[in-house]
Amino acid sequence: MRRQQVQKLSFALTDFLRESGLEKPIMERKVAELWPQVMGKTVAGLTRQVEVENGVLKVKLSNAALRAQLFDCRFELVKKLNDAVGADVIQDVRLS
Repeated sequence: MRRQQVQKLSFALTDFLRESGLEKPIMERKVAELWPQVMGKTVAGLTRQVEVENGVLKVKLSNAALRAQLFDCRFELVKKLNDAVGADVIQDVRLS
């Protein structure tokens, strides 16, 4: 009996998720879950909702001044979140 191609489980799982179309939704969910860690306690405390849909991060904030600050640095925010998840998941940010 010969072994066929042996592959690490992590690679096999990644391939399966990619082929089944589940990789993107899982990565988007991961970005939303990492929001408090990446942004810190203060911002997380002023955040009412975080969701990702089709590469767009939608964040509802309870503070207008914070919303304005985050809007000004949204490109850095995209980079920071993508770096945290290890993939280019977010292309745009919408703050409300």
